[in-house]
Amino acid sequence: MITGTVDTTQELAAFLRTRRERLDPRDFGLPSRRKARRTPGLRREEVAELAGVSVDYIVRLEQARGLRPSADVVEALARALRLAPDERAYLFDLARQRPPGAAKPATAAPPPLARLVADLSPLPAMLLNHRFDILAWNHEMARLMLDFDTLPPSQRNVMWLCLIHPPTRAMYADRERVLREGIAHLRAAWAAHPEDRELSGLIAEFMARDEEFARLWAERDVKVNGRGHKTMRHPEAGVITVQFEVLMPLQDPDQRLMICRAADDESQSALDRLCAR
Repeated sequence: MITGTVDTTQELAAFLRTRRERLDPRDFGLPSRRKARRTPGLRREEVAELAGVSVDYIVRLEQARGLRPSADVVEALARALRLAPDERAYLFDLARQRPPGAAKPATAAPPPLARLVADLSPLPAMLLNHRFDILAWNHEMARLMLDFDTLPPSQRNVMWLCLIHPPTRAMYADRERVLREGIAHLRAAWAAHPEDRELSGLIAEFMARDEEFARLWAERDVKVNGRGHKTMRHPEAGVITVQFEVLMPLQDPDQRLMICRAADDESQSALDRLCAR
């Protein structure tokens, strides 16, 4: 259940449990059990030993009993649980071991970045904030996806379009993968911005309106996806596969510049025809 803000204590507890339970004891060279394990993954005693903390400490963390682990303990837990880099950053965010950002979330594109988005033509490009709100776009991106000017500002959100906007829902050839990657990225942003009530409200809306989002959100995957590909069934141009790169401006680190290029000659020809109309 998503409320007004992130309950970091509860989320930290749930995240630690899920990451402990997904580990295979055989990967750690642990001796086989004399009796079957009642739960999957490592036991709390095993994680405690690997992290160099007491079993009681792990129990209290997983029961959300108000502990705030130090940076050293968070690092030890990340190593013990073999967290990926994005998961490690997520754990540090939940433990409040990163300095909170002073700037408010951007709701409009800074003029220099808006000009850059336009100058990137003929490559499709758009500027997003950490919520996936679309702040600026060029002509090519509008032709590839849709004319964002026709939408109210509240609907200019990549995740909202993928989940709720019927034409966009049907556009992605591999929709579940796109959705899974987007949710994993959104979860990292949610932990990094616990004060952002608008983001929490957006996630609550998605959970209430889309069963698939609720199912994937509950898996607690965390991954900041800065590079990849998407295949789209465009209603005018047919199948187009693009490779994308996401860049973060140093001056505006909570914004993301997404740049796309055709992944093959057929997709390039389709993009050329589409943007020439």
